[in-house]
Amino acid sequence: MESKNILKTLGPGLLWAGAAVGVSHLVQSTRAGANFGFYFIGILLLANFLKYPSFEFGPRYATATGKSLVHGYNKLGKWAIILYWILTVSTMFAIQAAVTVVTAGLVGNIFHINLSINVISAIILGVTMVVLIIGKYAVLDKLIKFIIIILSLTTIFAVIKGFSLGFHPNPAFANNFDFSNSLDIAFLIAFIGWMPAPLDISIWSSFWSVAKQKDTGYKPKMKEALFDFNVGYIGTIILALGFLSLGALVMYGTGEKFSPKGVAFAGQLIDMYTKNIGQWSYWIIAIAALTTMFSTTTTCLDAYSRVLTPTTNLILNKKENKEGKLSVFWMSIVVMGSLILLFYFSTSMKFMVDLATTISFVTAPFFAILNYIVVTHKHMPEAGRPKIWLKIYAWIGIVSLSAFSLFYIVWRFML
Repeated sequence: MESKNILKTLGPGLLWAGAAVGVSHLVQSTRAGANFGFYFIGILLLANFLKYPSFEFGPRYATATGKSLVHGYNKLGKWAIILYWILTVSTMFAIQAAVTVVTAGLVGNIFHINLSINVISAIILGVTMVVLIIGKYAVLDKLIKFIIIILSLTTIFAVIKGFSLGFHPNPAFANNFDFSNSLDIAFLIAFIGWMPAPLDISIWSSFWSVAKQKDTGYKPKMKEALFDFNVGYIGTIILALGFLSLGALVMYGTGEKFSPKGVAFAGQLIDMYTKNIGQWSYWIIAIAALTTMFSTTTTCLDAYSRVLTPTTNLILNKKENKEGKLSVFWMSIVVMGSLILLFYFSTSMKFMVDLATTISFVTAPFFAILNYIVVTHKHMPEAGRPKIWLKIYAWIGIVSLSAFSLFYIVWRFML
C-alpha cells in the first residue's frame, strides 16, 4: 500500500474508534479494573475477539459495493430492513442517553457548572445537533484524529507511570469476581455488551466508509479499507486495556468506589490520571476525556440520523431525494427520546450506562447474523466475500454471542 493512499483512506476506522472509545472505555473498563483488578483482561480480549468479524463486515461491504450495510439488508428482503429498523429504534435512546450523560458529567465537573446533569445533557445535545447540521461528515473526520491522538498519548503515559509505582492492593478491600453474585454477573453482561462497542457501529462504519469515498473521490482497495479499520480496532483494544489498568492500579484494593453520579464519577476519573502523571496535567487530561466523550456523543447522533434516513426511505419505497429534512427529523427524534429517558427514567449515570450496555448485549447476535448473511449473499461481489477461515471465525462469534445472550435471558427472567 502506498503511503499517500493510506492517508486518503484513514478516517472511517478512526471514526469507528471515536464511537467505541467512550462509555465502554472511560466508564466500563475503568470500573472493571477498579472493582476486580486485572481479572477482566481475559474477558476484554475475548469480547474483542468474538466481535471482530461482525465489525469488519461493515467496511468490507462498503468497499466492495460502494453501499452501506443498510442497502445490503434491503437486498435480503423487506424483513431484514424492518428488523434492523426495529432493533435500532428500540436501542438508540438508551445508547444516546448513556453517552450523553457521561459527557455531561465531565462538563459539570470540569467547569463547575451548577446545573443538573439532565439540563447539561440537553444543552450538549442541542449544541451537537447544530454542529452536525452545519458541518456534517467533514467536522467528524477532522476532529476525531486529533482527539484519538491526545487520549492515546495521555492514557499510555498514565498507565506507564502507574505501573512504575507498583500494584499494591490492600487484601482487606480486594474483591474477587463471584459467579454466584447477581451484581457481578450483571456487571459482566454490561461490560461485554459494549466491549469494544455495540454491534450497531458495524452499520455506522459502512456509512462512514461510503461518505469518505464521496468526500475524497477515492475508492480504496479492500486491503486499504481493512487496514484503516484494523488500526482503529486494535487501537480501541489497547486503550481499553489502558483504562482497565488505570482502574486496577489506582483504585483496586483501596476501598474507594466509583460514584454512580455523573459529575462525581468524572472527578474520580480525572483524578486517576493526575495521581499518576501529576496535578500539572489536569487540564490536558480533562480536555482529552471531555473531547473523547463529546466526539462519542456527536458520532452517535450523527450515525443514528445517517442510518435511519435511508432505512426509512427503503422501507417506504421512496427515493432518497429528501435526505436533508428526514435526517434532521431523525436527529430531533433521537434528541427528544434521549432527553425523555434521562429526565423521567434515569436514577443515576450508572443505571443509564448499564441499561444501554445490557440492551446492546442482548441484541448483538441479531446484528452479527444479519451482517454475516449480507457479506455471504449472492449479491455480494466475489472479490469482497470473506474467505472460509473468516466465515468459520464469524460463526464462532455468532454462536458464542447467542449463547451468552440466551444465558442472560434465562438467568434474568427464569432463575
